[in-house]
Amino acid sequence: MPRFRRTALAAALTIVTAALSTAVALPAPATAALPTAAVALGDSFISGEGAGAYTPVVDTNGVAQGFPGWTAPNNNAYFCHRSANASLNQANLPGIQNRFNLACSGGQPRDIATASAAREKGRTVAAQLDQLRAVAQTQDIDLVLIGLGSNNSSFTFGSVAEKCANRFIADAWTGWWEFWAYLGGPVEQKPCSDADLATAAQISAATAETTAAVRQILTTLDQVDADGQHRVVFQDYTNPLPLDLNPAYYEEDGRDDTRDKFRDLGAERYAAGCPIHRASLAPGHRFSQGLGGIVKSTRDTLAAEFPADDLVYLNVQRAFDGARLCESTSSPAGALATPIRLQDGATGTFVTSLAGKDKIAIQRIANTCVSYFQTCQESWHPNATGHQVLGQCLAGAAATASRAVSCVRAGDGTISVS
Repeated sequence: MPRFRRTALAAALTIVTAALSTAVALPAPATAALPTAAVALGDSFISGEGAGAYTPVVDTNGVAQGFPGWTAPNNNAYFCHRSANASLNQANLPGIQNRFNLACSGGQPRDIATASAAREKGRTVAAQLDQLRAVAQTQDIDLVLIGLGSNNSSFTFGSVAEKCANRFIADAWTGWWEFWAYLGGPVEQKPCSDADLATAAQISAATAETTAAVRQILTTLDQVDADGQHRVVFQDYTNPLPLDLNPAYYEEDGRDDTRDKFRDLGAERYAAGCPIHRASLAPGHRFSQGLGGIVKSTRDTLAAEFPADDLVYLNVQRAFDGARLCESTSSPAGALATPIRLQDGATGTFVTSLAGKDKIAIQRIANTCVSYFQTCQESWHPNATGHQVLGQCLAGAAATASRAVSCVRAGDGTISVS
């Protein structure tokens, strides 16, 4: 139920109660209303990965973990990367007094009801439902933002991005007779196909997994929310790359990415933030649409199961139109997503240019990402400005009367939600 309707109802009840109290001299109620809150649950696109200004995160031992250093284990709670610039914190949400970001970069459906540390490559944080219950003890939860599905038992966004970028780099710096070996093993040199990213069976499995996890969220909310009234926004995903690159990135030194060894072009695209084969872009967008399908299917299934709940699907697949990496010649400047950035050793200094580097140096740099994932973790996620846009999308979804809305960026940069 929208807040303005609850407020009107509360006012009417107050008048009736006052009249009854006058008639029978009842004492005034002493219980104060809880402050209203918005809560974020899910993965990196919700936690604020890529937006910087990361805040300490409480681990399973109750200790607030600040930045532990670049060589620390990546399972440290801090690397949930909960950002002060996350969309939840940037959205204009009238009536909301407090905000709680419980999402975690790398979050999977199983992390909703189980501590993330219980699985491989999980972080040392409590189950998101346990964190939600703790918030509900002192807050009246009126808005919940959920972003879930890009990481699951079948595939993760990070592994997909790593696969396609590594294939491009391997192709750019080695010939067909050579192989690209790094700590993760040999790497192919051909563009990514649809089957390389996610099969229909994997999408189906991820949908079932996501639906089961969100079902637990809705059940818990109905149990713990102070007044039982809350809107749940199901946000899907936007692709950091365009459908095609700006023509300025098609070729360099007379070589495109359909031949062996194109190092100058490889360095040019890396500098611009898009080390990717052009032929990988269309499969990548179909993958993003598949993630959107997971989220929409989850919302639709649960809307039928929880008919009294206020559930809204927020499509953000066009929220970055015209401002994706390598859509303009100024990229990565002006883009709404972070470029792929690596470090040469866990130094904290990002390598912004691969120009003039041989394949041994490139392999060493790539291996840093494998050994210390936090050094490249932000790559291809919304940046702070991107999260500002997603905040506008969330504000629209929080206020809409519709059960499904799309957030679109126009050519002049304006954002509309309809």
